[in-house]
Amino acid sequence: MSESELALLVLGLPLAAALLTPLLGAVRLTRAAHLPAVLGFAAAAAAAAVLLVRVAGAEHKTFVSSPGTWFEIAQLRAGVSLTVDPLSAVMLATVTFIATWIAVFSAGYMRGDEGYARYFTFVSLFVFCMCLLVLANNFLLLVAGWEGVGLCSYLLVGYYYAKPSAADAARKAFLVTRLGDTGFLLGIFLLWQAGGFTLDLDTLFERVVKAPPPPGVMEAACLLLFCGAVGKSAQIPLYVWLPDAMEGPTPVSALIHAATMVTAGVYLLARCAPLYVLAPGAQMAVSLIGGTTALLAAFIALTQTDLKRVLAYSTVSQLGFMFMALGTAGAITPSVAVAAAIFHLFTHAFFKALLFLGSGSVMHAMGNVIDMRKFGGLRRLMPVTHLTFLAGAAALAGLPPLAGFWSKDQVLDTLDAAGEHAAVYRAGYWVVFGLALVTAFLTAFYTFRAYCLTFLGPERVPPEAGDHAHESPAVMTVPLVVLAVGAVVAGFFAGPVGHFLGEARSVELANRAYTAKYNIDPAPDHGFDWVTAGVSTVIAACGAGLAFALYRTGRQDEVPPALRGAYALSRNKVYVDEVYAGTVVKPAEVLAAAARQVDGVLDSLARLVAVLPRVAAALLRPLQNGLVQFYALGMVLGLAVFVSFIVFRISR
Repeated sequence: MSESELALLVLGLPLAAALLTPLLGAVRLTRAAHLPAVLGFAAAAAAAAVLLVRVAGAEHKTFVSSPGTWFEIAQLRAGVSLTVDPLSAVMLATVTFIATWIAVFSAGYMRGDEGYARYFTFVSLFVFCMCLLVLANNFLLLVAGWEGVGLCSYLLVGYYYAKPSAADAARKAFLVTRLGDTGFLLGIFLLWQAGGFTLDLDTLFERVVKAPPPPGVMEAACLLLFCGAVGKSAQIPLYVWLPDAMEGPTPVSALIHAATMVTAGVYLLARCAPLYVLAPGAQMAVSLIGGTTALLAAFIALTQTDLKRVLAYSTVSQLGFMFMALGTAGAITPSVAVAAAIFHLFTHAFFKALLFLGSGSVMHAMGNVIDMRKFGGLRRLMPVTHLTFLAGAAALAGLPPLAGFWSKDQVLDTLDAAGEHAAVYRAGYWVVFGLALVTAFLTAFYTFRAYCLTFLGPERVPPEAGDHAHESPAVMTVPLVVLAVGAVVAGFFAGPVGHFLGEARSVELANRAYTAKYNIDPAPDHGFDWVTAGVSTVIAACGAGLAFALYRTGRQDEVPPALRGAYALSRNKVYVDEVYAGTVVKPAEVLAAAARQVDGVLDSLARLVAVLPRVAAALLRPLQNGLVQFYALGMVLGLAVFVSFIVFRISR
């Protein structure tokens, strides 16, 4: 089987599961409605693994297939063109592998739910759309996958549609990401013009690298593309939808945060690295927004009491780390920057999926209670969940030698190198590096605060759990163990994965663009920086140690008077939702009310225009009575009036 056929297989299996589940799930499979998704994802993961090995062993590491043309209008041609290279191969393997274990976990977590088949249908469609986005070799096909994951997130966040908060969260996610997508589409149109009316990614990148458009055009196009990434990947100012997305089932949160949706924006910028190398201002904006988002989200996570919400803000923060690295692609070797961002995405997929599924295991045992003030000391009650959650927490905190340690410090290393070697905005990269170090401390603190409040201290079980509080069944704990192994060992693949990602076609073009723009050959990767790693490890250890010191007994927050203001600011999410409500939502509601009044006036005028002909018709209708003699009398009277008028005029 060729590489192109394997790519089509990876793409087709989740789609087949999405089609089969609603057809067979409610009638034939009933309680086994998860089987098409689980088997389809597992087979897709196996095909993606074979594809990854094939690409790694090939001399020419880019394979493009064009099964046909989607549509063609004048100068706009959209082909069904798929590309497989190191970047897409790593993403496919990550998405399908993580999705497989989330689907297995879901089979236990969602069992007995009346929408069981509907749930797995949406999940299968979600994975298909993400794979389409990853494989797309032109912008229009990429947009199809991009909007597909947006639709699926809406359906899954609002899965419990009868619950008002879930319906509101789904609408919020859909509308907020639409704002970013508006800029994304405008950026695509601008690139279509600047690239000689092509939307084929490889062709567009080649043309732009050979003949760069004016700097202002490229800066504008890259910033507009980044608007889409800001929406999808929940960065300032459009991050507000992601914490509310916790209203969906917990495995959905794991899927959104670890393998789909929010990783789409990171992948987009990595794929478009050749464009961003030519736009240093846009690069600096990407890195600065990523750093600011990472710090803000980490600060908010410090005081949250909902375990899933802590993890949600953690995702926002970790995505910021990925964007910080991507923003250095024009300041240092692009291959190093892209490899650092995607490797952190790769390791993050393991430990964030693990942490979310671990929180789902806690919810399953606690009667769907997720407020850490209502339970605690669960380490003996849930030993497997406890140990796997601890592995995920240590990886998220960046403690050695777990996966997060290697990938986080690669990001810090790129920022350090950018601060030393950037041709422009050098001071800006040092600022971002400082933001990243502070965020590393906060990340370790809030992660182990959540761990301590959940698993340490005296055992506390809420009344909602009744007498049924126990460890989750094997169908839920086995995925936790598998993902925990990934969270422990995935970081050791930093070197091979980084080198492999550097051979992606778009990354090679980014290196060429870097050489042409700055007349500097990209420097080889100098390896892991142990000094930076040592500093960040001490910082993370201090954050984790402080959390243990304060919360190891399971006690709740005790805030000194001097910190109550900062605590309230963090606890209330920096009042961002309230600010948006006052500056955007309320004015929009007032404008809508005014528009309704104007609409009422216009509607009345339209009705008046319709009434006037009816009134005139009512006045003239008696003249049309059907009597011939009446018409003759009218003619005689009319003739008499006419003759009288003529005689009167002559006599004068």
